[in-house]
This record gives sequence, C-alpha cells and structure tokens, in this order.
Amino acid sequence: MNYIEVDLTIEPDFSEIIMAELGELGFESFVETDNGLLAYIQEEDFDANALQSIIAKYLDLTAIAATWKSLERRNWNEEWEKSYEPIEVGDQVRVRATFHNPDPAFKYDLLIQPKMSFGTGHHETTWLVMNEQLNLPHQGLSIMDVGCGTGILAILAAKLGASSLLGFDIDEWAVENTVENFEMNELTAETEAFQGTISKVQEGRIFGGILANINRNILLAEIPTYVQHLEPGGWLVTSGFYENDQADIEQCAFDAGLKKLRSNTRNQWATVVFEKPKIG
Repeated sequence: MNYIEVDLTIEPDFSEIIMAELGELGFESFVETDNGLLAYIQEEDFDANALQSIIAKYLDLTAIAATWKSLERRNWNEEWEKSYEPIEVGDQVRVRATFHNPDPAFKYDLLIQPKMSFGTGHHETTWLVMNEQLNLPHQGLSIMDVGCGTGILAILAAKLGASSLLGFDIDEWAVENTVENFEMNELTAETEAFQGTISKVQEGRIFGGILANINRNILLAEIPTYVQHLEPGGWLVTSGFYENDQADIEQCAFDAGLKKLRSNTRNQWATVVFEKPKIG
C-alpha cells in the first residue's frame, strides 16, 4: 500500500484548521514543518480535486499552496525513520523508536518500529487514549485493540498489567507492524493480531477492556458489537473523532447500554471512556 505525502505551505495560525479539514478527507497523520505541514493519506483515498477545494477556500484568508508525491512502502518507512521523535504522555509514558536511547525517568518505555505515523503517538487521538489508559485498570485483564495500527495501545496495556492482547486492523502492513512491535517489547502477555474487522472476533469472546481509536462512522456502526464482547464492569475507550462528533458517539454508547465515565479533548480531537454496568 502506497501513501501520498502532501507538502503544504501555510501560516502557523491556520495549521490546526487545515489539519481538521484534511482529516475529514481521510488524511491519517501530519507533521509540522518550518513552512507548514506534511500530510499523509493512503494513495487510494487521495482526491486532488478535494484538496484543491480546501486550498481555494482559504486563499482569501492566507497564503497557502500544496504539492504532493507518492511514497512507496519502502520510502514511507524511510521518511518516518528520519522524522520520528519520541513521544511523551505526561511523565510516565515514553514511546521511542529503535534508534533512540531509553530514558529511565519514564516508568513505561514503549519501543516501536515507526513504519506508519497513525498510531505512533504523534496523532492527538493516540496520545489521548494512552493518557486515559493510565487511569484505567489493566491488571490481569484481556484487552482488545480495534484498528490496532502499530499496536502501541495494546503494548501500553500489557505494560499496565494486561494478561492477554488481541489486536486487528484492515491494513496488512499495520498487522505486520503490530506483530513486530509486540515482539520487540518482549511482552509477557499473550498476544494475537490478525487482518480484518470486529466481525472476525469469535462470538462469546469477552474482554475486560476495549480500545477503539478509529473514526466516527466505524464507532457508530460497531459500538453495539463491542458491548457484546465486553464483560460487565469492563471499560471501552473511544477516540478518532472530532469534538463536534462527541455527542453522537455518547448517544450511541448510551443506547447500547454503556455509561460514560469521562471525556477529554486535544486540538479539536476527542476521546470518551465508557463502562459496561455490572449485573445486579
């Protein structure tokens, strides 16, 4: 699978709103540069006309221009290995690549091979979910990571005491990367990863916690299914959507029998934590 890299020249004041606009088009990740932004999207999802429409929309407000190129899988890896910097979540979690030295100041050291940006911690939603995980019980629980990306959320779950992990993603490359990252972190938890969707998870398989950092539409379609795989008293962390979509996510979860524990936002992105009520 190839990616398109879009190089946008924009003023810093417009970076966040442009990222939000591009996120609606399916762009997965962004890197701020001295001149603006680098934005990444799967080649099959790239629409040049839609990109040009966004640029035209803001031309009267600011100087903005864009160029783009296709990145082959190998080159995509190279780009991220050159630009990847460690990510810190509070003072407890540090996500680093194989070419960074560990920092003993952090309690949880997560090691990944940065083959794809979405899920390496740089995206706000990944950071938000990890931040919530620090305040949720994991010890001895079986955890499911929906749309696992690099497997970073599941890895943190294992570091927090989870006994078993199940991760899956529709992207073959993501699954390969997840398996590799599980191995690099030498996890003591049982691990499993497959290519596919929630429909492939065995009926009756139950989890103490579910991590679902995907997008609004998938969450709205699948939250009722997640609830079927969640044990009473178990938790569900949802993210991958904007603040203005939060009410829809909460209503869907409420209709499925969940109760809200808390929510948080970061740069217009949101995460909401739910709990499945205990029986009796």
